[in-house]
Amino acid sequence: MTSSVVVIGGGIAGLATSALLARDGYNVTLLEKHADVGGRAGSWAKDGFRFDTGPSWYLMPEVFDHFYKLMGTSSDEQLKLSKLDPGYRVLFEEDGKFPAAPVDIRADLEANLDLFESMEPGSRSSMRKYVASAKETYEIAKKRFLYTSFEKYSPLLRGDVLSRTPKLAKLLQENLHKFASRYVSDPRLQQVLGYPAVFLGSSPYITPAMYHLMSYLDLEDGVLYAQGGFTRVIESIRDIALAEGVNIITKANVTKILTSVNPAGHRKAAQVAGVEYVPLLASGKPSATAKPKVVKADLVVSGADLHFTETKLLPPALQTYGQKYWDERVAGPSAVLVYLGVKGQVPELEHHTLFFTNKWQEDFSAIFDEPTSVPNPANIYVCKPSATDKNVAPKGDTNLFVLVPIPADPTIGKGGIDGKGDKKVEQIADRVIAQISKWAGVPDLADRIVVRRTVGPADFAADLNSWKGSALGPSHVLKQSAFFRAGNISKKVDGLYYVGGSTIPGIGLPMCLISAEVLLKRLRGDTTTEALPEPLFPTVDKNPDRTV
Repeated sequence: MTSSVVVIGGGIAGLATSALLARDGYNVTLLEKHADVGGRAGSWAKDGFRFDTGPSWYLMPEVFDHFYKLMGTSSDEQLKLSKLDPGYRVLFEEDGKFPAAPVDIRADLEANLDLFESMEPGSRSSMRKYVASAKETYEIAKKRFLYTSFEKYSPLLRGDVLSRTPKLAKLLQENLHKFASRYVSDPRLQQVLGYPAVFLGSSPYITPAMYHLMSYLDLEDGVLYAQGGFTRVIESIRDIALAEGVNIITKANVTKILTSVNPAGHRKAAQVAGVEYVPLLASGKPSATAKPKVVKADLVVSGADLHFTETKLLPPALQTYGQKYWDERVAGPSAVLVYLGVKGQVPELEHHTLFFTNKWQEDFSAIFDEPTSVPNPANIYVCKPSATDKNVAPKGDTNLFVLVPIPADPTIGKGGIDGKGDKKVEQIADRVIAQISKWAGVPDLADRIVVRRTVGPADFAADLNSWKGSALGPSHVLKQSAFFRAGNISKKVDGLYYVGGSTIPGIGLPMCLISAEVLLKRLRGDTTTEALPEPLFPTVDKNPDRTV
């Protein structure tokens, strides 16, 4: 008989999970509380400007292509990908002379080695070794550590892992900054090698050196952009899910995971029975007469924030990751996001531009160490998709997305449109606009802004049920990485599973795609570490009346 599945949350993990399970033969219903799917990878538009509201850096393209191929298509069929050159630009505070001299990371390894050599004579050889190590680590991680639920450890006892065990152990015990500092001494280059920790919701001073693998992705593999941004990526996965028969219900706020009591002696206390949700109005609020609805299911998969799922949708007795667990965990940073529609061009910025301060370690300490504070000036990231995509801004104008990492603290407040957010959030936005203007040499930037919207930590908490208002989820410190990260199955409720950035393998859209596949592998009883063969062939019988 065909099993029914309810998936909670229409972010990329929930959509991908729904698509994969439907293709495998399950009867799938997806519930999303917002009017549109996408989660953190949403979209917002005003006056001809369109913004991706969250992720904007297309990392690990092969992961996306693999997912598409599992579903019988490909990245080439679904997306129009452009390679960025330069991949990104860096502006350093350095000597405090502004505008800062731009440093461009190119789409070619040899060009990047030339760049590092020019900034630190003698670094070419060591950086070649660094990138080679990053590539090797990336390949072994992809083959052995990303596509597994760690349900069994025996599949990890392979020659390629065992032969690298001493190195892998060292990479886990040493932090990224210390590791990078053994290859380059110039603080600017150390910053370039350390900043990928931010993509992991962490700091280079607390992130395991294992993650130096990410430098392979931008220094050698290159940086891509999907025309239409991640909005197009989400649309493509949504359409694939619909084509596989997934029933997507939006404006459906899940309020409870329903369970039944298992018989005495059963290994788990309860059995999942479905979910309860409240229909929402266009305003995002329930009507005065709204009554909860029930969707029965054999399996429930939550793509929502794991802290929310466990502490709000389940009673304490059935929580695998209760509040005590979270009290001992490290949240990734939150962020102030600023969406700016600018009249005219801003050629001083590339598609991706990073701004790095001199107070590198102090800034990360301010975000992660108690008492926390907002760095000023801040290390910031600016995306200018209008440099590559003509459809995100009126002709001749500029679309800017600004991300300011800050402490995970919802009390900093919410954002708003046209400067109407909470005071602290708008002050941070004002400061970074001035910083961009000064550092990049765009003196009239503030005067040319015609569209402005901000998002703050309280928005992440309210809109995405994000733990502590984090922008990304639990940080990738050692005790929250690989097999130390929260697993994808409830230990208390039969039939309850998890996907997304809160669980294995971790933060980021590629990791969320992989989490969907890891969930499918667990349901299949597949404990291998490799990605599934392409395309995906069903294992669940869609015809309950068929005689086998």
